[in-house]
Amino acid sequence: MSTRHDTAASPVKGGAAPGRRPGGTASESAEDKEERRRRKLSRRWQRDMRWSPYAFVAPFFLLFLAFGLFPLVYTGWASLHQVELTAPTDMNWVGLKNYTRIFDDDFFWNAAKNTLTIGIISTVPQLLMAMGIAHILNYKLRASTFYRVAMLAPYATSIAAASLVFVLLFGRDYGMINWALDFVGIDPIAWQDDKWPGQFAVSTIIIWRWTGYNALIYLAAMQAIPQDLYESAALDGASRWQQFLHVTLPSLRPTILFTVVVSTIGASQVFGEPLLFDPNKGASGGAEHQFQTLGLYLYEQGWINQHLGRASAIAWVMFLILIVIGIVNYVISRRLRASS
Repeated sequence: MSTRHDTAASPVKGGAAPGRRPGGTASESAEDKEERRRRKLSRRWQRDMRWSPYAFVAPFFLLFLAFGLFPLVYTGWASLHQVELTAPTDMNWVGLKNYTRIFDDDFFWNAAKNTLTIGIISTVPQLLMAMGIAHILNYKLRASTFYRVAMLAPYATSIAAASLVFVLLFGRDYGMINWALDFVGIDPIAWQDDKWPGQFAVSTIIIWRWTGYNALIYLAAMQAIPQDLYESAALDGASRWQQFLHVTLPSLRPTILFTVVVSTIGASQVFGEPLLFDPNKGASGGAEHQFQTLGLYLYEQGWINQHLGRASAIAWVMFLILIVIGIVNYVISRRLRASS
């Protein structure tokens, strides 16, 4: 009797192992690595999208904290103390005494009045002239680009250079202004010694520097007015002057309000022009304080009289004035939007 022996066939050399897909483990491992890499990149992209904007604006906030918020808070704290420039770390608490003292000071109210009058004398003609220049430049003129660049030349000029030139022009004995007045039979005027002539001269410097700047702002606003309004007004028989009154000016109300507010804020901070126009180059604003502004009064108290606490109180009073101006601007702008 023969015995049968069944033997399993050996796998073919080079063939696949039973129960195993070709390349299964290696393929799954590569796919897992790719998936993990994509997830990692996705998380990195999400973090980048979330935190990158903060990183971009962080330098501004750091500079604002260092040079904006900290000086503001420290000035407010110093205004409640008696602090001298010679010993800025020695502070004696006095409460609101610095504020009551400056309000009782006649020189403070004189500086406030001078700031108001110089602001009116400089702002009103400045904006009127800027409106007229912008209206002229709004027409098609030859070399209009040259005129627009020329309008910005005074704004780009240094305050020191402009003020020194105007000092020469308004000189009592050698100035060109008095020479022209003498030519028409008017006696020479002591521009740097009298109150109203001095304020008028200082306002002239401000007008010269800022008229072109405001003119370009008005010009940009005029060019945004639709031409259909002018064409409709012309078809109705409106003249150029009537178009300006009934089309241009109503369309420029927000821009006019903006320039009035900005010019008012600038007028409340006038410093360089009266400082350099003073023949003694001091912070008194003339021999009799005839054109001393709040900025000069602050400088005189802090850096000449060395009363940092009192100067800090003046700075905060000026800051509160700017806040009031901002509130008035907000109320007027809301009413203008409601009416329109």
